[in-house]
Amino acid sequence: MTTRYHVNNGVATLEMARPEKRNALTQEMYAGLADGLESAADDEVVRAVIITGQPGIFTAGNELADFVNPLPAGVEFPARRFMKMLAQADKPVIAAVTGPAVGIGVTMLLHCDLVYVAAGATLSMPFVSLGLVPEFASSLLLPQRLGHVRAAEKLLLGEPMTADEAVHLGLANAVLPADQLLPHARAEAERFNGLPPDGVRASKRLIKHAQARLVEETIARELEVFGSRLGSAEVREAVSAFFEKRAPDFAGVRGSG
Repeated sequence: MTTRYHVNNGVATLEMARPEKRNALTQEMYAGLADGLESAADDEVVRAVIITGQPGIFTAGNELADFVNPLPAGVEFPARRFMKMLAQADKPVIAAVTGPAVGIGVTMLLHCDLVYVAAGATLSMPFVSLGLVPEFASSLLLPQRLGHVRAAEKLLLGEPMTADEAVHLGLANAVLPADQLLPHARAEAERFNGLPPDGVRASKRLIKHAQARLVEETIARELEVFGSRLGSAEVREAVSAFFEKRAPDFAGVRGSG
């Protein structure tokens, strides 16, 4: 299993479990994450959800091979379903970022309610360097959190951020030693067991209500542009260069996507 789901003491834990590939997300894994969020939403016992990775790695982002071999038109897009489930989740979602987070491993944090990061972890969004564009409403939400110039640094230049910087910029609540991260996230999640569940859900809906439609529209627009870029000459060159361990050369592929 490349994703794991279990419930204990009112807390559903969703674990990305493909450590041999640094938890690079496949379409199967997106489907598993979406299924887990759906199960948590339907289970009256569950009061909060934790999303986490393996020790030392949260996720390396989307499986790169998918960028040059996209799903055929008309095929269900599991990543889109995961985005919808997470963005619209009524119950509190807590991210325990166990190590480096790349791409959607960072943008998913924008839709979590509490975020805790392991000391030493780095967060990066190298979409543009791969010939792609931001996703999961990050082109909307990141400038709101960071301001335009800092968001441009992270999204256009792909500058990574440290765990401490993520807290400073408002993307995370706290940095913790690796061995304390999951226990702390679980303790915070279990606090919701003592709170009125309907009141929690109603409050979360209100917090997100003002821009819920705009987030949905932004995700759809980003995915439209993202999809148009998949399989482009720029993406093929970027991915080939990555696997061949060389610097990409975009000089001959301008305007290809």
